Amino acid sequence: MFDHGKIERNSILMVVGILIVVSIGGIVELAPLFYLESTIEKVKGVRPYSPLELAGRNIYIREGCYNCHSQMVRPFRDEIERYGHYSLAAESMYDHPFQWGSKRTGPDLARVGGKYSDEWHRNHMIDPRSVVPESVMPGYPFLDAPLKVGDITAHLKTNAIVGVPYTDEMIAKAETDLVAQADPDSDEAEAVEERYPGAQVRDFDGKPGAPTEMDAMIAYLQILGTMVDFGSFKAEGDNLR
Repeated sequence: MFDHGKIERNSILMVVGILIVVSIGGIVELAPLFYLESTIEKVKGVRPYSPLELAGRNIYIREGCYNCHSQMVRPFRDEIERYGHYSLAAESMYDHPFQWGSKRTGPDLARVGGKYSDEWHRNHMIDPRSVVPESVMPGYPFLDAPLKVGDITAHLKTNAIVGVPYTDEMIAKAETDLVAQADPDSDEAEAVEERYPGAQVRDFDGKPGAPTEMDAMIAYLQILGTMVDFGSFKAEGDNLR
């Protein structure tokens, strides 16, 4: 039988032994990852954000919305019954940074897309208590300001550098697509839907004219949780529904 007493009485041997055991465990856990092309299961329907949606996401982060709203439905029955299918890693594969977390002052927004009308979102942003009397959320009436369009190309290029599959055409047409998505009468509206399948093209803020930050924010919120068809999707081992 192995005499471990000698190791337990010698601090140096104990430290060396611990380092060896931890190293072996670390190698066993990490080594397989180097042979995997991706650790994320790809899911049909998930695509990069359109320029308008990406601009809305940038505003969402700028205003600190993630401090009160997570975008992560946990795989627990009570969460699924309230918010819908639990969050998939693939849904956030193009998010830099991702919005998963455990902080919730307000509800989780992972499945908010299509749950409310554009008008509801606009009123909620301007005066939250006009639609949710008990809300503690501050108002964001200043989002009616014109949207800064000139830097969206740089945002797409930066995302492409970190792995988001924006094509050269998407990057070249970024400003045009951003404006067209908020204008259903635009000649470029169909091109937006072709480049970004499932993208919603309409006047999100209800005010014709140049796109506003409100347009972008609502476009982003309305796409959350809508890319994957959960009516047909079933993950391996999914027995929670």
